[in-house]
Amino acid sequence: MASIKDVAAAAGVSVATVSRVLNAHPSVSAEARSRVLTAVAELGYRPNAVARSLRTDQTHALGLIISDVLNPYFTELARSVEEEARALGYSVIIGNADERPDLQDHHIRTLLDRRIDGLLVSPADGASPLLQDASRGGTPMVFVDRWVPDLDVPVVRSDGRAAVRELVAHLYALGHRRLAIIAGPGSTTTGSERVEAFREAMADHGLDLPDAYTGQGDFQAASGRRVTEGFLDLPEPPEAVFAADNLMALGALDAIRARGLRVPEDVALAAFDDIPWFVHTDPPITAIAQPTGELGRAAVRALVARIEDREPESAAFPARLVVRRSCGEPHTFGPPSRTASQIPTQSPSPVRRSTS
Repeated sequence: MASIKDVAAAAGVSVATVSRVLNAHPSVSAEARSRVLTAVAELGYRPNAVARSLRTDQTHALGLIISDVLNPYFTELARSVEEEARALGYSVIIGNADERPDLQDHHIRTLLDRRIDGLLVSPADGASPLLQDASRGGTPMVFVDRWVPDLDVPVVRSDGRAAVRELVAHLYALGHRRLAIIAGPGSTTTGSERVEAFREAMADHGLDLPDAYTGQGDFQAASGRRVTEGFLDLPEPPEAVFAADNLMALGALDAIRARGLRVPEDVALAAFDDIPWFVHTDPPITAIAQPTGELGRAAVRALVARIEDREPESAAFPARLVVRRSCGEPHTFGPPSRTASQIPTQSPSPVRRSTS
């Protein structure tokens, strides 16, 4: 393998000149730069990233800790993060916390030991001690999707409140009055926010959300199935179930089918977090879609801004309602039914909605 001395000899320059060229230093003449780059290409020279990081105190590596690698939402998020980071000259090391604060701390410790330049985190259930220490100790950090309220860290996330209002208006227009929700962990910001938005949207239509119609899940399919089974055992089961996560929605669908019931004829079903699979279920599932790719790219840009001592900004991107057949078809009798975009709400939503 060629060394930097070999490159210098081939280009007829000093080792210091080769180093300046590789680090884009402006003091090198165009002619010398051309000779060095030609020698690098011909010899197949690759700089030692570890040695360079010791000199520059930068590794050009970012850490990304996601909550659940098996969730298609986080898989897409990780892909967009990696693509944007690569475009900006960074590599990404990914850790899967599996919704466990202790495993989250393990990944944080490992990434800090590898001297990453910055950290992107979608916090697991609750704030782990090392996460707080890393933030308060000066590690450049950005929260993506979820956040920890008492930490002064920029947040890049989606805002689904308007889309939840639109969903409830859609369900109401289809005649559903008994609405239930499968909530995520209450200690996560997304879990509590989605329940609050759902409750407020129901109140806009004069509907209550009884405790019996609020089930506690954990963003996993098994919990969606368990909670839905409980709903179906009630003397008066809900007419529609809203799962605050895509995997819990799939579990809910399994539970409904296991009882010999049909969606949407017997129970309507909707989800937060749209995924490609929902187009292929029977029926296709109505869902609130987050702009996942935009979130990942914006989070990387915010983190790089913080690494470069520029002021990063928090950002919230609007989610949108994607109407499919899992909540029912508009009534065909009487006056023509209005589309979901024509359904009035007390708080008109600026969020765009698509259908498929």
